[in-house]
Amino acid sequence: MRLDKYLKVSRIIKRRTVANEACDAGRVFVNGKAAKASAEVKPGDIIKIEFGNREVSVEVLDVQDTSKKEEAKELFRYI
Repeated sequence: MRLDKYLKVSRIIKRRTVANEACDAGRVFVNGKAAKASAEVKPGDIIKIEFGNREVSVEVLDVQDTSKKEEAKELFRYI
């Protein structure tokens, strides 16, 4: 699954356009490397996102095309 779509489906970032902008700005890393919005994400990957002065790291647990709000929390875990 594309990185931008995963960030939206898992609700780590609320909108896909915002996820695209974060990737274009170089604030999203997958397994320690700067990632484009089109990067493929699979279970086991570590995603790090820099939000201003804050940093969020998550591990991908599952990849789904769609998810309900309650199920979105099960797609990743915070590190």
